[in-house]
Amino acid sequence: MKYAKKLYLIAGAIIVLSAGSASAQGEGKYQSTRPPDPAQEAERKSVDEPYKRLMERIPDSKKSYDPWGNIRSKETTSSKQRNEVK
Repeated sequence: MKYAKKLYLIAGAIIVLSAGSASAQGEGKYQSTRPPDPAQEAERKSVDEPYKRLMERIPDSKKSYDPWGNIRSKETTSSKQRNEVK
């Protein structure tokens, strides 16, 4: 019985410690509320604007990609039609 109590105590401690570190990973809880540095903001804009222009020049894909297109048959038959054939 002594070992069982120690085992429960150790297991409980592991659970508590792991839950504490997982809760610190929440999004937005610990973000800074101070205003951004003007130099950093200017640098960010100098990078973002060319990126946005580049993304606008990339054409939209008209054709959808179907990796199983070669394997599937072109004609589709419903289960009702398959039963009539048999």
